[in-house]
Amino acid sequence: MFKYSLITGFLGETHDRFHTYNKALTLDQKLAQVASIPGYGGVELVYPYEIGPVAGVSAAEAAKAVADHGLEFAAVNVNVKGEPEFVSGGITSADPAVRKTAIRFLKESLDFAAAVGAPRVTCCPLGDGFEFVFQADYRAAWTRLADAFGEAAAHRPDVPLMIEYKPKETRRQCFLNRAADTLLLIREIGAPSLGITMDYGHSIYADEHPSEVLSLLHYSGQPYYIHINDNDKSWDWDFFTGSHTLVEYIEFVYYLMEFNYQEFLTSDTHPTRWSTTGMFEINARLTEKIAKRIDAIGLPNVKKRIEARDYLETWRFVESELLGFRD
Repeated sequence: MFKYSLITGFLGETHDRFHTYNKALTLDQKLAQVASIPGYGGVELVYPYEIGPVAGVSAAEAAKAVADHGLEFAAVNVNVKGEPEFVSGGITSADPAVRKTAIRFLKESLDFAAAVGAPRVTCCPLGDGFEFVFQADYRAAWTRLADAFGEAAAHRPDVPLMIEYKPKETRRQCFLNRAADTLLLIREIGAPSLGITMDYGHSIYADEHPSEVLSLLHYSGQPYYIHINDNDKSWDWDFFTGSHTLVEYIEFVYYLMEFNYQEFLTSDTHPTRWSTTGMFEINARLTEKIAKRIDAIGLPNVKKRIEARDYLETWRFVESELLGFRD
């Protein structure tokens, strides 16, 4: 029912503060692994570290490699936080040279996406934020965000540029930490090609309600794109879907169906100690089971329960019909 992809940066060798997980893989090995996971047909590749100049993989080579494995691009993920000069922020840096480099990354990734036929670029500016009071000039940072994303959007208006928000990491607070903030920035810029990447885990970690955010984005008229995962709301653990907020995720899938979401659902999931392919397979398998159950019940029947005045009866419906807990 849905299309599934994953961020290939989670395949192969990954790290946290204490451990290294799994073995390093080449791009070809990563793509072969994606192709082996049931339900997956897309990839989100990271520029410039998996594709592009740092990786030494040209647009033609990347497009061929993805196609050779029977896959397609869900997005190009541009990293504007990994370079040493971005340690205190790239897009919002007070140093014009650093900002210029960050904007160049955005523009190059849009050109790369156009060359490989990727439908969008997504960017999560995690290095842009602050730690302490009296540390940041908030308006200056906001203006730099608007100027940078506006300049990038004007460079390639034919390629949607999606901004991914997150409450914190690596900064104590990111400047773009909630959906409404990000949407406000996009509205201020006024570029129709700008949109939002909504990461389910970032949303619950930001103390948002994911289905409410999805509704906000859908009716905003801006493009939106979805990352799926789960956490315990205390940190962005990137667990598999449904592992901690199952009922909230069921509601989220319902609204994806209600809004006829046609783009990729991209797994932003960190396998660490668990089977790499198994973690991603769960995301697609569980989401499809939920979608099939909702389809069997019927969207109009779920909507009737939402609109009903007696929530205790609605909860009985959730128990029996959505969760299958029947007497």
